Amino acid sequence: MSTDPETVRPAAVAAVPGQRAPVAVPAVAPVPAPGGRAAWFAWAVAATVYVLAVIHRTSLGVAGIDAADRFGIGASALSTFAVLQVLVYAAMQIPVGLLVDRYGPKRVLLGGILLLSLGQLAFAFSTAFGPALASRAVLGCGDAMTFISVLRIAARWFPAAQNPMVAQITGLAGMGGNLLTTAVLAQALHSEGWTASFTAVALLGVAVFAAVALLLREAPPGVTVVPPVAEGRPALRSQVRDSWREPGTRLGLWVHFTTAFPAGAFGLLWGMPYLVEGQGLSRGEAGGLLTLLVFSNMVFALLLGRILLRSVRARMPITLTVITVTATTWAAVLAWPGATPPTWLLVTLLVVMGTNGPASLVGLDYARAHNPPTRLGTATGIANMGGFLGIVTTLLGVGLLLDALTPAGAAHSADGYRWALCWLFVPLAFGTGMILHLRRKVG
Repeated sequence: MSTDPETVRPAAVAAVPGQRAPVAVPAVAPVPAPGGRAAWFAWAVAATVYVLAVIHRTSLGVAGIDAADRFGIGASALSTFAVLQVLVYAAMQIPVGLLVDRYGPKRVLLGGILLLSLGQLAFAFSTAFGPALASRAVLGCGDAMTFISVLRIAARWFPAAQNPMVAQITGLAGMGGNLLTTAVLAQALHSEGWTASFTAVALLGVAVFAAVALLLREAPPGVTVVPPVAEGRPALRSQVRDSWREPGTRLGLWVHFTTAFPAGAFGLLWGMPYLVEGQGLSRGEAGGLLTLLVFSNMVFALLLGRILLRSVRARMPITLTVITVTATTWAAVLAWPGATPPTWLLVTLLVVMGTNGPASLVGLDYARAHNPPTRLGTATGIANMGGFLGIVTTLLGVGLLLDALTPAGAAHSADGYRWALCWLFVPLAFGTGMILHLRRKVG
């Protein structure tokens, strides 16, 4: 299958029979993506939206205990917030991919900013479980519209060989948003309160919307992106079907599924409660460890990006190594006598989980490399569903087990968290099996 970036062509003028004046039609020769400073500027403007989306996405991770108190809910109901948000995100990936393919990434990004801001603003003023749950669903829709759009813009501006590295740097930028959440929002919740803190986060969208609307170019100057209608739009069903039939798309989904969810579920919801309630750390100490997860992610994003830039053959070794080391470290933590492992082991766990996000982007690279440009957004959307389906499965499974293992009215114990988090090995084993099965079908 094609591994070229999206075709962009300069407009050429040709005479059309029956008309007095010539009209512009696409030239045949494709123009290679230029890269350079202009490309990085376009990427930076688009990536700002992804940073904003990560701030919104991870805001619940530092507010889990506050949310339980505010709405009077237990672990199962608390996990429902994150489950619904991530489930909506996953369900929106194929529709968003189709929208990007049809209408362009800039429009999709602008729509995503609006939904993110509206969802977070509603969450800021919610005082009951139902409205708060609905607001997180709206936020999940907006979140879903960002990452695929940024990668599509990168594919138009950068040469194909640079796309894996740019994807890793995009993930790195997103971790900057996560860092802002853990370092700033966690403190603001205690000093400024719930409504003021989340309202401030929602209003960040105003500045980002203006930047994208005024500064973002979808393609290099002087180059016309050929709209799908010019080459014949495939039916929606065939677009999705052809993307799914490509083994590289399915392998990408399961790579993303298996590598992304351990750190995703931990950072999105269960990290702070586990460290505070299960390990007896203060909120400050727990926040420091979660910040370590973010920094580790940044370091590994740069490292894996450089490795993939040198050789695409490193994709599968990276994937299997990250899965193995993550599973081994979690096993050591959960099997530690007394259910309270030492600090050095918790630090090791968070450093190791820093590999999860960068490794998950290998899945998107599989989808990109094995699909033609006309369905790149759709294929990327399918692959990008994987990790978030894994996160949903983990959030819900851990929440249900934690409630089942905790007597009514009692606080969650270290032992309860230990047994509930054993659920991680179920999606890890299933996803690894699917990867080993599909790798033989992908050349």
